[in-house]
Amino acid sequence: MRPHWTNCLTHFDSDVDAFIADYFARADRRCLLVAGAGFDPRARLVAERLSPALGNRLEAVFLREERVDPDGALVSQADANDAALRALAPRSQVLKIAIFADDGAPVGGMRIGQALRDLPWPDVTDVVLDLSALSIGVGFPAARFLLTACEARSCVSFHLMVGSNPELDARIIDEPSPQAVTVRGFSGRSLASAELPVARVWLPHLAPAKRATLAKIRAQIEGVYKICPVLPFPARDPRRADALIAEYQSELLDEWEVDGRDLIYVSERNPLDAFRTISTLKARYDRTVEEVYTPQLVLSPVGSKVMAAGALMAAIEHELVVQHVETLRYEFNPQVASGGSDLRDMIVHVWLHGPVYSGYAA
Repeated sequence: MRPHWTNCLTHFDSDVDAFIADYFARADRRCLLVAGAGFDPRARLVAERLSPALGNRLEAVFLREERVDPDGALVSQADANDAALRALAPRSQVLKIAIFADDGAPVGGMRIGQALRDLPWPDVTDVVLDLSALSIGVGFPAARFLLTACEARSCVSFHLMVGSNPELDARIIDEPSPQAVTVRGFSGRSLASAELPVARVWLPHLAPAKRATLAKIRAQIEGVYKICPVLPFPARDPRRADALIAEYQSELLDEWEVDGRDLIYVSERNPLDAFRTISTLKARYDRTVEEVYTPQLVLSPVGSKVMAAGALMAAIEHELVVQHVETLRYEFNPQVASGGSDLRDMIVHVWLHGPVYSGYAA
C-alpha cells in the first residue's frame, strides 16, 4: 500500500517551474525522462523545462507511437517534435512502438513493456514520466513498469508530469479500433476463485466526441451493476460538465440508465482529486456489497490526461481494471476554436515515490 499517495507532493503551473529550477538544478540530481515524441503540441513542454535545469545530467527515452496509415501532416509534426526533443536532450534515444500487430491486434502495451525491460537501467536519482503525449495504452504500462523499477530502488524518485489543455484535446479526433481491450498490466485482481457473483461498477470518463469509443467499451463489459460517469468539475470552462451531459444525454438516460446521484465530478486540474474520489468509491462499494457480490471497479479514462493520471494512480494502488479502445489514427485541427479566450497549456507534477517519503505515516 502507498498511504502517502493521498497527500503526495504536487505542483501546478508556475510552481512546477519553481520546483524544477530548485530541485533538478542541484548538482547531485541525475534524471531519466520518458516521454512521447508524437505530433501532440504538448510533447515538448516537460523536456523544455527539464533541459535547462539539468543540462548533461538529463537522459531521455522518447517514445514514437506508430499507427496504421497516419496523416502526413501529423507525421511531419511528429518529426519536428522528435528533432526538437533530441536537441533538448542530446543523451537520448527514440524508441518506435508499433501499436498494432500485423493482424490488427493492439500490442502497444506489450511492446512498451518489452522495450523498457531491454533498456539498461541508468545511473540516475530521478525518473520522470511525461504523460502529455502518450496514449493510455502505452502510458499506463510504462508508468507501472517505471514505478515498480523505482520502488525496487528506494533511493530513486519517480515523478509524473502532465501537460494539459482540454480545449486542445477537443480538437484531436481519433478513429477507434474495432474492439475494446484491457490495458496491459491493468486486468485487476483475479476473480477465478470468486464464490459470489461479480458486480462491476464502470467509471467512464466523459469527453467530447468519444461516444463511439465508450460504446465499444460498454459492449465489452459484462455484469455491470452500476455506471458512474466521471465529469470534469471544477474545470477551466465552468460549463464543460454541462456540455458533456448534453452530448451524452441519450447514453445517460436511455442506454446506461444513470441516476443523477451516480455522476462523479473530479477536478480537471488536480489528479489527486480523481485518485481520492475513486479510492473512496471503492472502499464504500466494497463495504456495501460485502457477502452479497464480488465487487470490481472498471475504469475508462478516455478524456483529460490529468484526470487519467489520477485514474492511473487508483488503478495501480487498488488493482483496478482499465478498459480502453486503441486509436487507429488521429486527425488534428490546430486552429484555435472560435471564442476560445484561454487556451494556455497547464502543467502538473506529482511526486509518486522516493526518499522524500521515508518514514511517512498516514
